[in-house]
Amino acid sequence: MIKIWKRSLATQFIGFTLAALIISQALAFLISWDERTVALRAAAKSEFFSRGASITRLLESVPPQLQEQVLHASETNYSKFWLTDREPETASVWRLQAVEQLSRQLENFVDLSQKFSWATPSKPQLPNPNEVARENTDEEWARPLPILWDLPQPAKFLYFDRRRGFGLAVRLSDGRWLNFALYQENTGRWWNSKSLTSVGLTALILALIGIFIASRISRPLRNLARSAEALGRGENLPPIPEEGPEEIRRTAEAFNKMQSRLHRFVEDRTKMLAAIGHDLRTPLTSLRLRTEFVTDNETQRKMLSTIDELQAMTEAAISFARGESTAEETRAMQLEALIGSICDDQADLGHPVTYVEGEKTTYRCRPDGLRRAVRNLVENAVRYGGEAKVFIRHTAATIDIVVEDRGPGIPEAMKEKVFAPFFRLEASRNRDTGGIGLGLSIARAVVRQHGGDIFFVPGEIGMQAIISLPREGEVSPVPIRKTRDWTFKRALHVVSQDVRSSDRIAPPSPRSRSL
Repeated sequence: MIKIWKRSLATQFIGFTLAALIISQALAFLISWDERTVALRAAAKSEFFSRGASITRLLESVPPQLQEQVLHASETNYSKFWLTDREPETASVWRLQAVEQLSRQLENFVDLSQKFSWATPSKPQLPNPNEVARENTDEEWARPLPILWDLPQPAKFLYFDRRRGFGLAVRLSDGRWLNFALYQENTGRWWNSKSLTSVGLTALILALIGIFIASRISRPLRNLARSAEALGRGENLPPIPEEGPEEIRRTAEAFNKMQSRLHRFVEDRTKMLAAIGHDLRTPLTSLRLRTEFVTDNETQRKMLSTIDELQAMTEAAISFARGESTAEETRAMQLEALIGSICDDQADLGHPVTYVEGEKTTYRCRPDGLRRAVRNLVENAVRYGGEAKVFIRHTAATIDIVVEDRGPGIPEAMKEKVFAPFFRLEASRNRDTGGIGLGLSIARAVVRQHGGDIFFVPGEIGMQAIISLPREGEVSPVPIRKTRDWTFKRALHVVSQDVRSSDRIAPPSPRSRSL
């Protein structure tokens, strides 16, 4: 859940909106509930004194033998009357007497819940004597204000059970005291069904609005992120739609401009490289003609060898520029079949190449370019390491194509220099043993166009050349159980029987081989 919260803009937007709703509604309820409680308490207090005055007048006007009946007829579940011959004692003692009187059953009470099986309780919720004994202990009897008590009979007033209970003692004309206790009914909690339903409906409406707004914000951002990732892998993308809010529209516009500038920069660089390589042909041809007039055979041989090397380097540069300028379509390929076909081709040529099959993975790439990069590493492993072992390794963030050999490896100081154009670790200048020196440069350029990179690490025996591709290009990996190990001898045996796997793709043409 925390991972989704951190990753999803829509989740955060809706979450903050609902949090703001809950906090604002809670504050509003608390404020309104406090005002409502004060208003209800004031109304109850006013009614309490009004009723006490009415009962006092009534008792003064009826015969003494009827006073008890009048009091019992005037009682309710939450209000009780009783007469005492002497003045009430201390406030704390009277409060306990009031709780006892409130617990007394009404004489004229009719319990309909038992007759009709209603779920409503037949007894009122009255204060706890222990709590009453602890509350309001610092408050004694007080004289009511004249606005609340305007009768000539002397009276005194107190609270109990915090402020939910009222007590009144009035001295009658015959010397007895009228005691009146009223307990304010529970007005309910603010989180009742109505308030919770109101908050729930409001939250639902805000959540739907939040989902709509968040989708309008996050959808263009997701499209922009996918386009940026595809652009980093070298895919040619159409301009993303420049729509939505102004900020999103301006971001899309800036991305389209950046994409156009990057493509234009790459095209200009490739054209310049091709032009330089093409223009070098003319002076090289002129030098070759002038060499024919050299009389010293040894000098002539050395000059022709140097010119041939320059010619090969020029042709390699032109071929590289042409390959860069050709926009290969990015499409989904089965990576296992692509790598396996390269190992098949090398085994057919008699090279000791071993391929360990892993899980089948469909990957979006430019197959010809990736095939050229992998084949270059395999050929280098065979040439300098004696043999090549190839397998695909999956990590949390990448898909690695590992080419392992048994050679001495590359010195740490040279691991970055080997990717420089025309750089060769092989000391001789023989192109048959050392090549031109563009193979690794081209391979790294191709892999970086896919959003990955090439690096070398020490292996268990020799060295590992790793092509690390981002998992963003993965389509749908499907694990398999069966594995196969192609060695040089087994490959020859398979070729002799003319048995090929049906999921392999066609081998590359000779023109696509590494220079």
